Amino acid sequence: MKRGFGSDNHSGVCPEILKAIADANVNHALAYGDDEWCARTTRLFKDTFGRQAEVYFVFNGTGANVLSIDLMCRSHHAVVCAETAHIFVDECGAPQRIVGSKLLPVATPDGKLTPELALSQMHGFGFEHHAQPRAISISQPTELGTLYTIDEIKALADLAHSNNMFLHVDGARMANAAVALGRSFREMTTDAGVDILSFGGTKNGMLMGESCVVLNPKLNEDAKYRRKQMGQLCSKMRFMAAQFEAYLTQGVWCRNATHSNQMAQLLYAELMKMDEFKQSGDYAILYPVQVNSVFARLPREVWTTLQKEYFFYDWDEAKNEVRWMCSFDTTEQDIHDFVNALKRIVRNR
Repeated sequence: MKRGFGSDNHSGVCPEILKAIADANVNHALAYGDDEWCARTTRLFKDTFGRQAEVYFVFNGTGANVLSIDLMCRSHHAVVCAETAHIFVDECGAPQRIVGSKLLPVATPDGKLTPELALSQMHGFGFEHHAQPRAISISQPTELGTLYTIDEIKALADLAHSNNMFLHVDGARMANAAVALGRSFREMTTDAGVDILSFGGTKNGMLMGESCVVLNPKLNEDAKYRRKQMGQLCSKMRFMAAQFEAYLTQGVWCRNATHSNQMAQLLYAELMKMDEFKQSGDYAILYPVQVNSVFARLPREVWTTLQKEYFFYDWDEAKNEVRWMCSFDTTEQDIHDFVNALKRIVRNR
């Protein structure tokens, strides 16, 4: 399969991660997290996010998000989120089915919640006929590739806490946000008042496995039991932990995310050299290019023809909006070949 621009999930696994898995594949080790790799990586997460942090490895991002919601909420609670949030659009209803909590989506111009927007769904407290708002969930970066500043995260955390609520961050691409902002994981989470975090690496060079990082000790009491009930407790957990250990200690997260962000910037720069994108109308870049994604609008016959050569997703087919994702292994030649193919299609219309 040609390297396309459909998803950073489509990339392979970086060499350091494969080596870490192979290095952990020796002799026997206790199962379900009682091994030396999990012990070391748990300490590593505490060093990264703060001494109070507790990490729970899970199989995938959906597991991390649903476990996070489950630790914050019960079935009569509700979660405020952007209408573009992954938990609302792309989890196949898992939070509602497994936790039972209602999701309260909010329309946003750029994928980002603000206190004012969140407040539009924060009502009915104490009214037994309404699901009770219990959490705010944001994605960093958002599903539209935009970024929250630390002050914006703090404002949402303050709003949540002042209403006896929690703040969850879906950080499947948090590495991309960290390098773009030049801030540490801790600064964007623990220090900003985040209560619980879905922290991933699969989109940035890992093989599999994500994590739920509990930052607020109030949410930790039943976490290990809730994870087990959800079928997210891995028996050979050392292979998850070994990946995160290499990811966080060998500079893998930073190098890979820096590269994928840079490739998105190159793609944006090359597109903006085209006369079509310099003009308003059928061609446009829809949102600021801040991480490893580029959202564009272009005529349907152009993007559908381009899809015959390169795989990528239409974001909103009715509006002729598409999403192009760069990965840790995207090359400059990939970008130039892709843009040249687009230019050829446009020229031959």
